[in-house]
Amino acid sequence: MSLRPVVDEHECALHGDCAEVAPQVFRIDDVAVVIGTGPDELIMAAAESCPSVAISVIDESTGEQVYP
Repeated sequence: MSLRPVVDEHECALHGDCAEVAPQVFRIDDVAVVIGTGPDELIMAAAESCPSVAISVIDESTGEQVYP
């Protein structure tokens, strides 16, 4: 499976947990920004760490949302 994170900029509260968990995938600007890729487990861990639940995870092969 190949996962792609998507940040809902209206829900992002700039906690920064995603960038701490996966700094090669996320950067904090005005909102969290996806800047790269990483292993599926890392992308899922970063999404799960977001207290605002502002990160959705999409399975690129099916287009289905797998988180939340």
